[in-house]
Amino acid sequence: CWDNAPMEGFFGHFKDLAEYKSCENLAEVSAEVNRVIEEYNNHRYQWGLKKMTPVQYRSHLLAA
Repeated sequence: CWDNAPMEGFFGHFKDLAEYKSCENLAEVSAEVNRVIEEYNNHRYQWGLKKMTPVQYRSHLLAA
């Protein structure tokens, strides 16, 4: 299904970035999820977004 492709792509990248196997409790898992989402949104440049991070791309679109 085409509408599910963006989420499948995100979770594929999420699993590559997350180091969840070293987590021993729910608090560590939560902290790891927050770390990965922060990295994905603010520090990971993406070719599909004109080599910008998602936050940069959103700001670019809002400014236009």
